[in-house]
Amino acid sequence: MIRADRRHLVRTLADIAEEQGIALQTLLNSGRHRAKGFPEPLNTGRTKLYDGEQVAAHLKGRAVPPLPDQGERDDDLLDRQEAAELRNMTPQQWDTRRKTPAVRDHVVLVHGVEHWPRHIVREHALARRGAAPGYGSGGRPRGAPDQVPRDLLPARVEKLLDADPALTAARVTEALGVHRDTATAALLHCRASRMADLMERQGLTADQAADALGYPPSQVRRARVRAATVLRGRAARPYLTSVAAELHARGWTSTDTAPALHYLDDSTCAAVLPLAPSAPAPALVWAERHGWRTAVSRRHPLGRPEDWNTPPTGVHVLTTDPAASPELLLQALDGITDAAG
Repeated sequence: MIRADRRHLVRTLADIAEEQGIALQTLLNSGRHRAKGFPEPLNTGRTKLYDGEQVAAHLKGRAVPPLPDQGERDDDLLDRQEAAELRNMTPQQWDTRRKTPAVRDHVVLVHGVEHWPRHIVREHALARRGAAPGYGSGGRPRGAPDQVPRDLLPARVEKLLDADPALTAARVTEALGVHRDTATAALLHCRASRMADLMERQGLTADQAADALGYPPSQVRRARVRAATVLRGRAARPYLTSVAAELHARGWTSTDTAPALHYLDDSTCAAVLPLAPSAPAPALVWAERHGWRTAVSRRHPLGRPEDWNTPPTGVHVLTTDPAASPELLLQALDGITDAAG
């Protein structure tokens, strides 16, 4: 375990050798790291990690100081074995759980070794242990609808976030009775939007915005990426509005306002323009990394991220230029009509 506030002191054997001015192989051949009195590693994995303060004391011939006894703190970093023990499972079972977004998004790499904050491991452990038969890990009966309608959820999460900047998806699930995935997505959206507001108004970096809002670093890994994407989406609004206006002038949309923004993933902004029945397609979809294409459904126009690499049957790629002129898009749509005729 890496105790809270001591990550900066962590050293590998390669670091220790470099600080001693010798090659790593020389240190390994000497066996000094296995000598009596050498500090115990902080972890049990293949890449051994050590507390630099303890190692420095040993190498100078002083007594190795004990690690500070601070009790269990939320920001303690647990390795694979320790996380599994806290979850009361085998390391192999933890390997499966750590791939879920709610855990994966909080991984902390320390010299290449994966760790997780204690509170992340503990909260997911409690959620899982507290689930009754017939309940999923989201804390509600399988198949049951969320207790808060989707259109009201952002405001509810905003209120919770106002009261607790360190709010977790597990607490949103408990407070609002929504699925964990729903809670995770809503919390990510709220944090990223607020960070983007500060970045836009005050010229801050994502890290500076997160710090100003009081968000724990371990909880904003995805939000940092999403906040930058939110800003790019806002910058694209005038362009998207111009496209909507041209389509409206042709009679193919019911509005000439900018479409709502969506996200294919944290780093890719997208938008959907539903089209009128007289238009050549049910909807147009724009993605900042992929350009424009048609959609075969108004209900699920975005589709899956992988669909952009291999468009499904019936989908027409109009252009791979995300800044194509409205005139070019109209010509491409006319081409679909001509081909169908």
